[in-house]
Amino acid sequence: MLRSTPFLILLAVAAVAVPETASAQRAPAGGRPAAAAPAAGGQQGAAVAQFGDWGVFTSATPRGKVCYAASQPKTRAPANLQRDPAFFFITSRPGENVRNEISLTLGFALRGDATVAVGPTSFPMWTQEKGAWVKNAAEEGRIITAMRSGSQLTVRSTSQRGNVTTDTYSLTGLAQALDRVAQECR
Repeated sequence: MLRSTPFLILLAVAAVAVPETASAQRAPAGGRPAAAAPAAGGQQGAAVAQFGDWGVFTSATPRGKVCYAASQPKTRAPANLQRDPAFFFITSRPGENVRNEISLTLGFALRGDATVAVGPTSFPMWTQEKGAWVKNAAEEGRIITAMRSGSQLTVRSTSQRGNVTTDTYSLTGLAQALDRVAQECR
């Protein structure tokens, strides 16, 4: 299913709307600093391609080219909660020697950690404000491998108000999107 142009515009805007504060913060033990969003810092992301439910975007930053695959959840539970859009990003920043960094913006302030599950395997995420990153950066490759062969991904988190949430993402088109990200950001 091809996403519409409004989705691509919304995604590009969301990528620049997330504050850059997380990249300036120290990561938790065992982690590493991560950008809050691939095109943070005021640079506009440019849509490159769409593969199933995943878009590919690039932007230029003072540190070099940034390329990322991004998607929005297909379902959000509970459905009656008011929250901003959520996005799942997989980012490459060759100028910083970063490949396939996983990050999310969940659309609400978070309490505690989050979990990403692909099939029967779960991975812990650390959170800050509205964002989440893989707790153990060494597991990002394992998560990407699971995502490439999976059909859906589930993110479970808790809002600061105590609401337990579940966002489900389709992985249709992810493998092609990641291949294009690698091509764009060699």
